[in-house]
Amino acid sequence: MEVSVNNVNDCVRELTVTMSQEELAPHFEKAYKEAVPTLEIKGFRKGKVPMHMIKKMFGASIEYQAVEEISNDVFRKEIESRNFHPIGTPQINKIDYKPGTPLTFMVTFEVRPEFELKDYKGITLERYSHKPNDTELQSEIERLQQINSYLEEAQKVENEFFVVTVDMKDMDENGHSREGMKIYLREKSTEKEIKEALQGTAVGDIKEVKFSHQHGDHSHGVHLQLSVKKIEKVILPAMDDALAQKVSNGKFQTAEELKQNIKKDLEEFWKERSDRRFENDLLSAIVKQYEFTVPEALIQNVTDTFIEDAKNQQPKKQLPKNFNEKAYREQARETALWQSKWLLIKEQFITTEKIEISDSEIEKIAEEESAKLNIDKERLVNFYKSSDNALERLKYNRLIDILKQNVKITDVETDDYSKFATN
Repeated sequence: MEVSVNNVNDCVRELTVTMSQEELAPHFEKAYKEAVPTLEIKGFRKGKVPMHMIKKMFGASIEYQAVEEISNDVFRKEIESRNFHPIGTPQINKIDYKPGTPLTFMVTFEVRPEFELKDYKGITLERYSHKPNDTELQSEIERLQQINSYLEEAQKVENEFFVVTVDMKDMDENGHSREGMKIYLREKSTEKEIKEALQGTAVGDIKEVKFSHQHGDHSHGVHLQLSVKKIEKVILPAMDDALAQKVSNGKFQTAEELKQNIKKDLEEFWKERSDRRFENDLLSAIVKQYEFTVPEALIQNVTDTFIEDAKNQQPKKQLPKNFNEKAYREQARETALWQSKWLLIKEQFITTEKIEISDSEIEKIAEEESAKLNIDKERLVNFYKSSDNALERLKYNRLIDILKQNVKITDVETDDYSKFATN
């Protein structure tokens, strides 16, 4: 038997096999015997047809049917002997056979690309941090006050803390009207031109407003008539001990305790955003070092997880009827390609660094999380030991810690919120 392997690229392999008639004979004999019970010839009982007649009358047909099974069986044994681990489903691209001649077949399959880990210790990155300011603290306090606010009817708009009920009429060609529209003038999503037009208005006033509305990648002009029907003042409760006790269900007794907790929450929020942005930058810098072909099957698998996640976020876990899967896959390809490449690099790092999580480490992690999550420690221990995904996550966290310890980091404190954006 002649076997050759062609490396098409980093991850695509073509295995070509040629088998002589002598090598095929045992396989064909097996196929003949398996066919006997199913064949009928006039003058013979079913299953009693002599073998020489079977070969004469059905030999070519039986051999043709057996060829694909032979190809699959031989291919499986050959890749096992060569320690190949295909990703995805191998494809038989060529079968060349005529009775009495050798069989030649070719199978294309993908494997993990071979590559050496790059030296990442020279990577230099900025790690952004942000110290919550008084404006952010006040915004959070106001949000709590807003949740606990009430409305008091008024005759005139005096500032942003008013809700104005209007009848709204489009002054364009269709003249569409909407009655009883409530507009909170402090709402960020409300067009500023509408806010400005309603300032100082009283019940019964009519205002016209024009502005350009941005919608996706284009904008269009808007011309509205606003008829003021009702005005309500938003009454915010004082930020005092009573409010602190109410919003915390008695956890905090004073306004100062609540403010300190809000400040702590903001610090944790920005710490989490900082860590996420830095990890994103770190992985991007590492992946950028590598140039190798990623198996298409792996890209498709990653995209499948995107689609499954999207499905799980939909009502009844079903995608919309107009969901265009082909277009979605094309749009998501770049992200899926990046994640697939990082997956391969990550697994090689974990193998090279010999990252393993011992039982004692799992015990320690479970003990720490038990206190935070109020979950029984033993349940967490069993979870980590029985869940491959959970264990892989622990290995991943260990890898990230190793990477962070070995790159060069410059800490930068900033008030630029865009520095904390992630893809």
